[in-house]
Amino acid sequence: MSLIKRKTIGEAVFDIINNLGMLLICFVTLYPIWYVLINAFNDGKDAMLGGIYWWPRVFSLENFKAVFDNPGITTAMLLTVAKTLVGVGAHVFFTAMVAYAFSRRELIFGRFYIFLGTITMIFSGGLIPTYLLIRDLHMLDTFAVFIIPVLFSFFDLIIFMTFFREIPDGLDEAARIDGANDWTILLRIVLPVSMPVIATIALFHGVYQWNDYFAGIIYINKESLQPIQTFLYRVVAQSSSNIMTTALQGSAVTKTVTSQSVKLATMVVTTLPIVFAYPFLQRYFVKGMMIGSIKG
Repeated sequence: MSLIKRKTIGEAVFDIINNLGMLLICFVTLYPIWYVLINAFNDGKDAMLGGIYWWPRVFSLENFKAVFDNPGITTAMLLTVAKTLVGVGAHVFFTAMVAYAFSRRELIFGRFYIFLGTITMIFSGGLIPTYLLIRDLHMLDTFAVFIIPVLFSFFDLIIFMTFFREIPDGLDEAARIDGANDWTILLRIVLPVSMPVIATIALFHGVYQWNDYFAGIIYINKESLQPIQTFLYRVVAQSSSNIMTTALQGSAVTKTVTSQSVKLATMVVTTLPIVFAYPFLQRYFVKGMMIGSIKG
């Protein structure tokens, strides 16, 4: 009886320690996000004094005003939304199309193609050859430079291919008996039952498209084609002075923001859209991450 009691107490202690550990992990994970948020909504000059840990001490929207005061931010935001939507749609469809071909057992030299694709996941041509290629294809300062170079990913192909191979062969055979060709099977059978993996790849590539600022820096010179991340990157770069003074409209009163406070506001502006989109894809994302984990 005493042994059973000790075991029960031990389990209770273990549960308490486990719960405390989980709370600690959640705190360590979420607090940096909260710290960025409260400092973004705090007056920049006051934030330089430090001591802000749990709540804004001097609430202010001047940091966000400094970000949104530039008239080009609306164009940059719309461009980013457009390239994210078009890029995700094109990437998912093109990668799924190629993955469907790779998933066919009767594909000639299929293993050799997979071997070649795997090599591209390890080695790349480098930045300079890539830039020269894009220049020779006349994609500099064009919208296509955001879409075509990342139209295909072999890593995403492997995820798609693994899921497609788990679809029962009976669906394919029944469709072919009814006279369906490969395009019909892909569009009307395979893709509709592949929503978990489609949502997973769409989330991966959507986050990439939204957060990508490097392509705008390297391949874009026109201000009208700057995505929001590149635009805000340059806003932060221009705010290199410790204090910037901005005048309130219709008032002689001035407010001060710092380069650090502008950076924090920029992080909030660029992160929130993805944070809001994630809950709608979460249930598909969890299913997609389980692809290939169970055999048989």
